[in-house]
Amino acid sequence: MPDIFRGDPAPHDIYFDADEFLAKHTTNVTDPVIETTIRYMRDTHRFDRIAVTGYCFGGRYAFRFLQKGRGADIGFAAHPSFLQDSEVLAINGPASIAAAEIDTLFEPARRLEVEGMLNRTAQPYQVTLYSGTFHGFGTRGNISIPEQKFGKEEAFFQAVRWFKAWQ
Repeated sequence: MPDIFRGDPAPHDIYFDADEFLAKHTTNVTDPVIETTIRYMRDTHRFDRIAVTGYCFGGRYAFRFLQKGRGADIGFAAHPSFLQDSEVLAINGPASIAAAEIDTLFEPARRLEVEGMLNRTAQPYQVTLYSGTFHGFGTRGNISIPEQKFGKEEAFFQAVRWFKAWQ
């Protein structure tokens, strides 16, 4: 798995300066890491098909690399953030999203917009909403809370099933 943060991940402190973090981790910085990884997988290991997955910040990149000529064939994103319309509309392969019920970075209205755009792409897609979950549930869900445990586990299996279905 590539280190898309280049050794500088977001801190665990929820009050960290998100604007500063995002300014240091633009698509110009992140795309080359993923491009290099995909090229390595194709050229060195000779993989015919490549699936990409991303959680939160990385969810956007699952879509960016589903664009024609970007190297990915199948994509999955859990609670994606900062996903742009152009990135959704440009996908050229199956895309799946695991969405949180409460998510200020992928709010219900935005989720519905993205679902409508996915429909227009004519690519296979799936959007699953997990009740009782918050942004980050796919990686940080509280497994002592049944809804969060279910959402976290099911989002993982959603990705596995999606990749198997479209491999």
